[in-house]
Amino acid sequence: MIIKAELEDISIIQDLAKRSWEVTYANILKPEQIDYMLDLMYSSDAIRIHLENPNFHYYLIKENNEFLGFIGFEFHQELGTTKLHRIYFLKEAQGKGLGKKALNFIKEEVKKIGDKRIILAVNKNNQAKSFYESQGFKVYDEGVFDIGNGYVMDDYLMEFVL
Repeated sequence: MIIKAELEDISIIQDLAKRSWEVTYANILKPEQIDYMLDLMYSSDAIRIHLENPNFHYYLIKENNEFLGFIGFEFHQELGTTKLHRIYFLKEAQGKGLGKKALNFIKEEVKKIGDKRIILAVNKNNQAKSFYESQGFKVYDEGVFDIGNGYVMDDYLMEFVL
């Protein structure tokens, strides 16, 4: 089940982010960088600002009365382009087809709004890259982004054209 997140769901998003990041990035980033990025990207204020933006949407993924993941995307982040900012699942949810369902949901929402392209950034060492490729995304560029505190994000930039 895919449920639109509201302000009262901020703590659920924060919990899912922390639990999924600890597994996803354990062998990619240092624990200090994970903590820094979680604080930066998932503070209550940061999520509240997203939820107050009419183009930014968070959805929670729930199965058997348990929250297993979430997605966050922004319509019109560039002209004709939606950016998938966040898609994370708990370890126990992986391999159940939920990621594919979530991406298909996003593709349908993007079609409704009229954007023609979905973009995302994925860490160069994240196994999720092959998952995105299996869902029709292609690498169109690479980027190294300074996120402060001496840390960078070294990513593949991927796109799906509708």
